Amino acid sequence: MAKALDGIRVLDMTHVQSGPSCTQILGWFGADVIKVELPGRGDITRQQLRDVPNVDSLYFTMLNCNKRSITINIKLETGKDIFIGLIKSCDVLCENFAPGALDRQGFTWEKIHEINPRIVYASIKGFGPGPFADCKAYETVAQAMGGSMSTTGWADGPPASTGAQIGDSGTGVHAVAGILAALLQREKTGLGQRVEVAMQDAVLNLCRVKLRDQQRLAHGPLKEYPNGEFGNVVPRAGNSSGGGQPGEALRCAPGGPNDYIYTIIQPQGWAPLMRLIGRDDLIENPAFATPDARLSHLEECFGIVEAWTSKHSKFECMEAFNKINVPCGPILDMKELAADPSLRERETVVEVAHPERGAFLTVGCPIKLSASQVEVTTSPRLGEHTEEVLKGVLGYDDERIAAARQEGAI
Repeated sequence: MAKALDGIRVLDMTHVQSGPSCTQILGWFGADVIKVELPGRGDITRQQLRDVPNVDSLYFTMLNCNKRSITINIKLETGKDIFIGLIKSCDVLCENFAPGALDRQGFTWEKIHEINPRIVYASIKGFGPGPFADCKAYETVAQAMGGSMSTTGWADGPPASTGAQIGDSGTGVHAVAGILAALLQREKTGLGQRVEVAMQDAVLNLCRVKLRDQQRLAHGPLKEYPNGEFGNVVPRAGNSSGGGQPGEALRCAPGGPNDYIYTIIQPQGWAPLMRLIGRDDLIENPAFATPDARLSHLEECFGIVEAWTSKHSKFECMEAFNKINVPCGPILDMKELAADPSLRERETVVEVAHPERGAFLTVGCPIKLSASQVEVTTSPRLGEHTEEVLKGVLGYDDERIAAARQEGAI
């Protein structure tokens, strides 16, 4: 079956997480992703957090499936010639180097566009133009400066980062959208363009409801938040849903660290929920009967429900709540998600064979296309496809490849 991005070739100059998460999605969609790495070292995550000695780490394998690896030293003239040849042969170049790194090698956007006017050049950086443009960024730095950490956690505690990698992988997904839009526009104009995504900007985009609430604060307290007092900035609000309907994580049996169910109380859900837990007396009680009445003492309301959930497992609670249309979700830990048969069946969690470490689990493509099925293939070993790419893409012969290798250019 044809893939959505069949015929699209991506020159992947990315490393660590934000860039590789972007190019992996393009590979899942069928693009030929050629990952460029430095000879002898490669992507730094090949060695980071290793669980098996002398084998590529899970950090690397889980971010670089469906790619080919070629090693090039573009500081050498032969390596630079190879790189230029690949620019001419590719539709997309994606990089997330430190600010100015490619420019200092002589490959500015203008130069790359001159070499191949049709190429889409995607650049992921920590920050956009401004006072922080030259600063490096990491996952939690982006969360800190994009508004996430100031609004995550409890009011009486320090700022907290999310478990979700919204700074790195979240930015990678934004970059995918920009690249696909640029490729679509190229169909009309015949020209590529530069796509720039800043991690700070992507995190702020994912925190838009908090920016909404910052503006609402000018008109009074945020009633759906559990905070008793409000200053002039959006507070940390624990597990408040932020969506306009009160929500909370309620303890379940037997009481383990993840035996909770997140429960949302909508106006139409209060009466059936009270009937379920045997508190019919609170359906017409003026202190509980309306959403506005409940907002003034949400903690008590959720405590009443938790008295019931604490006697049942999170999955029993989910079954009971769904029967009465109360939105909820059990807190699933990573062990439960890895073993979930429905996620395996949908290939949201997949098992991939690796030639050195054996089978490993990874996430599959979360975006499902009916006419472009995804087959997740293992990550490449360092330089595994160097000769294959040089011969198949650039037309190099064995003698020329041997000379480049002798020079240290590949």
